[in-house]
Amino acid sequence: MRRELILGSGARGAEREKAIHFEGISKTYENPTTLDVVAEHKPDVVWDLNDLPVPFGDEEFDEIHAYEVLEHTGTQGDWKFFFAQFSEFWRILKPKGYFSASVPMWDQEWAWGDPGHTRIIAAKTLMFLEQKFYDTQVGLTAASDYRSVWDKNFETMAVMEKGPQLFFVLQKT
Repeated sequence: MRRELILGSGARGAEREKAIHFEGISKTYENPTTLDVVAEHKPDVVWDLNDLPVPFGDEEFDEIHAYEVLEHTGTQGDWKFFFAQFSEFWRILKPKGYFSASVPMWDQEWAWGDPGHTRIIAAKTLMFLEQKFYDTQVGLTAASDYRSVWDKNFETMAVMEKGPQLFFVLQKT
């Protein structure tokens, strides 16, 4: 049986336990676990995603879903947290597992207008999670080399800019 982790399930947590209908994307979950920082939302797990490690075992989930939540964690420019957080997501995903997310587009008013938004994740940011990126960029462009802290690999399966959101799907490899 597939297991899905829904990060930042929010006030609609109970609704999301069965399915998500977000910006034209429909997904029915088989065996969801919800996580949120707000206990009143009644998630399965109350946890602040700024606190690492996350409270799950290695390779526990087939999918992780994080819709409009990642921009509330970490701080802009904190590359150590960025890679530590994605290392945690990689750790709890099963091999070939999927990480699906949406974040505000960098140029939208809500990207920085919401006082709870602390960082931007842009389409180009995702490249730093792919090892093949470093082979083609380091030493040839201004790209920083984070391989000393990031030895894992996600393959970017899809990136879509739709209105004010950036949607993306990564696969653990």
